[in-house]
Amino acid sequence: MSNQPAPDQPASAQPSSDQPDAQAVAASAQPAAQPAGHPPLPFRWAVAYMLAAAVIALSQGLQQGFVVTNLGPLAGDLGVTTATSAWLYIAYTIPRAALPVLLIKVRTQYGLRRFAELGIVVYVIVAFASVWITDFRSALVVQVLSGAAAAPLSTLGFLYMLEALAPEWKMRLGLPMALTVLLGGTTIARVVSPVLIGDGGFFWVHLTGLGLAMVSLMLVFFLPLRPIPRMKVIERMDFLSFGLITIGFGGLIAAFVMGPIYYWTDMAWIGWMLILGFTALVLGVITELNRKAPLLDIRWLASPAILHLTATLFLFRLILSEQAAGAPKMFAVLGVAPDQMTTLFAIIFLASLMGGLACVAWMRPTRVPWFHLIALLIIAFASWLDSQSSTLTRPMQMIVSQALVSFASMLFIPPAMLSGLLIALAKGPQYLLSFVIIFISSQTLGGVLGSGLFSTFTTHRQAFHMQSLTEQLTASDPQTMQAIAGGAASLSGQISDAGARVAQATSQVVQSASAEAWVRAYDDAYLLTAFVALIAAAMLLLHLLRDLMARRAQTDIPGAKP
Repeated sequence: MSNQPAPDQPASAQPSSDQPDAQAVAASAQPAAQPAGHPPLPFRWAVAYMLAAAVIALSQGLQQGFVVTNLGPLAGDLGVTTATSAWLYIAYTIPRAALPVLLIKVRTQYGLRRFAELGIVVYVIVAFASVWITDFRSALVVQVLSGAAAAPLSTLGFLYMLEALAPEWKMRLGLPMALTVLLGGTTIARVVSPVLIGDGGFFWVHLTGLGLAMVSLMLVFFLPLRPIPRMKVIERMDFLSFGLITIGFGGLIAAFVMGPIYYWTDMAWIGWMLILGFTALVLGVITELNRKAPLLDIRWLASPAILHLTATLFLFRLILSEQAAGAPKMFAVLGVAPDQMTTLFAIIFLASLMGGLACVAWMRPTRVPWFHLIALLIIAFASWLDSQSSTLTRPMQMIVSQALVSFASMLFIPPAMLSGLLIALAKGPQYLLSFVIIFISSQTLGGVLGSGLFSTFTTHRQAFHMQSLTEQLTASDPQTMQAIAGGAASLSGQISDAGARVAQATSQVVQSASAEAWVRAYDDAYLLTAFVALIAAAMLLLHLLRDLMARRAQTDIPGAKP
C-alpha cells in the first residue's frame, strides 16, 4: 500500500444554503491546508487523518499536562523543593510559546512534510531521553527540549484535522474538534497521572509519553501531509527577532510563574525579569516594524480587529483561570489526594467534548457573539456556585459547576478562533497558518499570565482572611478555648502528656484556620470571576443591541439595502 493515499474521485462539494459565510471561509482556507488540485480524501482516509490528528494533539497535550499537574510529585522524585520544580514548567513553556513564531517561516521554506517529519522525530528522541531522567539538571534540559519539540505538534494537530475534511467542514467540524483535543491534554493528564505514578515514580508517565510519541511518529510517516509550494523565506534577521521574542516571553513567563510562589515584592529578580521581558518584546516589535519580510506582521496584529480579538481572548483566559488555578489548588489545600479528583476531571473533559460538539452543530460566523454571550453567562453562574465553597467541599460537590465552566470554554474558544480566521483570510490565505500559530502562542502565554494573576489574588486574600481569623484565636475567646479543649480530649488516647495534647490541639486549630482562610480566598476569587464575566457579558450585550439598532435604522432609510 502506498504511503500517499490515492483519492477515489475529484471533489464535488455542495455548499449548504444556510451557511454561505462558512463555505466561503472554508474555500478560502483550501490553499493553506489543502492545495489547489487536491481532491478531498476518501472517507476511510479522512477518518485515519482525523484519528492521527487526535493522537498527535493528545501526545503533546499530555506531555504538557504531566508537567503542569505533577510539580509536587516531580519535586519529590528529583529531590528538590516545590518552588524549584516550578522551573521545569518554565523551561517547558518558554520554547512552547515562542518557537511557533519561527515555525511560520520554517514550514514555508522546507514544506509541510519535512516540517512534520523532523518535528515528530525530535519529539520521539526527547520522549526517549525523558525516561532516563535522574536529576534536576537533566530534567531541566529535557523540559526545554520537550517544549521545543511539542511546539510543532500543536500545529500538526490542526493541519491533520483540516487535511481530512472537505472545505465546507474544515471550520465547522475540524476547528472545534482540534481545539477540544489540544486544550484537553491537561485535564486528561489529571485523570491518568495518579494511576501512572502509583508507587513507581514517573517511569510509567515518561513511558506513556514515549509510547504516544512513537505512535505519532508512525502516523506522520504513514499518513503524510500533502505538499504545498515552498519558498525561501528565512533570513538572518529572523533569528534576532526570534531571540528577542523568546527573551520577552521567557521574562514574562518566569515572572508570572515564580511571582505568586515567592510573592512579587520579596524577590528583586522577579521585577527584573518583568523589565527584561517587556524590554525585549519592545525591541522585537521595533525590529519587526523595520523589516520588509518580518516574522510577524506587527501592523496587522495591531489593527483594531486583531487587538479587539486578542483582548477578548486574553480576558477569557483570565476567566478560565478559575478552573486551571482554582479548584485543583483549593482541593490540594484541603488535603484531597489527586486520585480523589479523577472523576471530577473526567467529567470536565467530557463537558468540553460536549461543548465542542455543540459548536459543530450550531457554530456559524454570524452567531459568534451569541456563543460568547452564552459562554460568559454560564461561567458567571458556575463561578457563583463555586463561591459557596467551604472547608467541607469535596470534588463531588463541584462537578456541576466545573463541568459548566468546561462546556462554556468550548463555546467560547472555537468561535473566537473562527473570527480570527475570518480576519486572517480577509487579509489573504497566507495569513491562515500564521494566525493559527500566533493563536497557540498567545493562548500558552495567556494561560500562564492568567494563572499567575489568579494565584496572586488568592494569596493576597488568604493573608487578609488569615489575619482576621488570627485576631479571633485568642486565649479569651470561648470558641477557641472550646475547640482546643475538644481537640486535646480527642488526643487523650494517643498522647499521654497533657501539655503535649494541648499543643497538638492548638496546632490543629491553627491549621484549620489556615484552611478556612484559603477557602475564603478562593471563594473571593470565584466571586470576582463571576463579576468579571457578568461585566463582559453586559458589555457584549450592549454591543449586540447597538448593532441591532444600527441595522434597524439602516432599513428605515428610504432606498437603503436591508
